[in-house]
Amino acid sequence: MNLTSRIGVGMHRFLITLLTVLGLFSSINASAAPSINGAGSTFAEPIYTRWMSDFQKKDGTTQYNYQGIGSGAGIRQLLEGTVDFAGSDDPMSEKDAAKAKSEVLHIPVAMGAVVVSYNVPGLKKPLRLSGPVIAKIFNGGIKKWNDAEIAKLNPSEKMPDLAITVATRADGSGTTAVFTEYLAKVSPDWVGKNGKTVNWFIGSLGAKGNAGVAGLISQNPGAVGYVELLYATENKLAFALVENKKNQFVEASAKSVMVAAEGLQKEALEKKFKISLTDSDRKGAYPISSFTWMLIYSQMPKEKGQAIEKFAKWVLSEEAQKTALSVHYAPVPKDIRAAALKAIGEIKLN
Repeated sequence: MNLTSRIGVGMHRFLITLLTVLGLFSSINASAAPSINGAGSTFAEPIYTRWMSDFQKKDGTTQYNYQGIGSGAGIRQLLEGTVDFAGSDDPMSEKDAAKAKSEVLHIPVAMGAVVVSYNVPGLKKPLRLSGPVIAKIFNGGIKKWNDAEIAKLNPSEKMPDLAITVATRADGSGTTAVFTEYLAKVSPDWVGKNGKTVNWFIGSLGAKGNAGVAGLISQNPGAVGYVELLYATENKLAFALVENKKNQFVEASAKSVMVAAEGLQKEALEKKFKISLTDSDRKGAYPISSFTWMLIYSQMPKEKGQAIEKFAKWVLSEEAQKTALSVHYAPVPKDIRAAALKAIGEIKLN
């Protein structure tokens, strides 16, 4: 082998070694990138999944993951330290807050509607239901679809002589908390019985997650349940027009949810964003509306804290809020978003 050949072989080996080393460093850097894990609300799972996919295309330095396991389980995992943030549609209780290693911020990231979805064959128009009638259906007091109280609200429909099967959540759920908070406001029979978990009447059916309840409704003629709006639309389930405080029968939509949140900046600041939208007295408001919150610690380790802060700020951007609107969530009002961004900016990174 001549000198030129030896140099060529040596250079080839050198380049292979260099590429191997560079690949190793690249692998080490990739594995060293922080991974941010969230869990909780199934109400908000579709939008977190979309946001994380979009954000990682913009900033690939961090891996973001979210698991819809119910608001109650998400809060429990946040307190246990197995996730970095929780998604919840119901504010953390004082009891849970006392267990936290530092103050837990409730960042409102979107708004949505809980709809009363049903599987009643042969109807020509969406059902019209009042709060008291919904309350009776969900405590087992109304047992058939041709009950006089339902028929009175829907005079143009011939309601079928069909048994009502009530589908509920079997897990600790922010969706349940929102729905039963509304029931407690419109019916004395529900006062003190609302929350993330409820002792439903014997004969009702339970399922995990919004997807599970949607499945029960679609598979059982005569069924009725409560789910986040997107789960009803994606599964092509009918949902009722619900009577609000102005005696209007309102369809759940991003627009009617946004009406429920108008003019609440002062209250939002006073209550650190932990405010209710149910049973609004505004004209055109859908009465079973809610914020969904990203629960994050006010003090966090620097590396993960920076990644969480960056994502949370982007979620409140115009771009991310428009994405929420495209999938049937309502954007957070701009004045409340501005206040939330200020709260995120005050997070202490250790």
